[in-house]
Amino acid sequence: METIFGLSVPLFTNIHVAISLIGIIAGFVLLCGMMAGRFHSAWNNLFLIFTILTSVTGFMFHSKAFGPPHIVGAISLVVLAVALFAQFGLGRQAMARTTYAITAAIAQWLNVFVLVTQAFQKVPFLHGLAPGGSEPPFLVAQVGALLLMAWIGWRAAKSGV
Repeated sequence: METIFGLSVPLFTNIHVAISLIGIIAGFVLLCGMMAGRFHSAWNNLFLIFTILTSVTGFMFHSKAFGPPHIVGAISLVVLAVALFAQFGLGRQAMARTTYAITAAIAQWLNVFVLVTQAFQKVPFLHGLAPGGSEPPFLVAQVGALLLMAWIGWRAAKSGV
């Protein structure tokens, strides 16, 4: 039986999904708070830790080639490195706060992008609407997620917290 760190692949997958969902929920709470002019350190830390863990654990799945999931994970880690530098390396200056809001929104969008993709692959109703992953319902969902995250990121950056 194939394992990852001694865990069965299904168990490791469930842990990875739980980590991802915690990161996504924390990201929405953090960004919505920022949009309202409030910065919540606890939600921020939860978002950063679980979003980083999402990308790191994603690389642990066995794969024969470097593909789209790896590219999304690598981009996410680069964006999160910039977010960490803006948050902890530059302090709370205006430019650092704006940079952090934008990079946090991008990292959140990447997680939501994967969530939507996985939903269309795994949820029978959604899979029936877009079995190939390129049909209009899938594209509408992804564009909607992108627009929502762009709006949230813009509002969070504009709030100045």
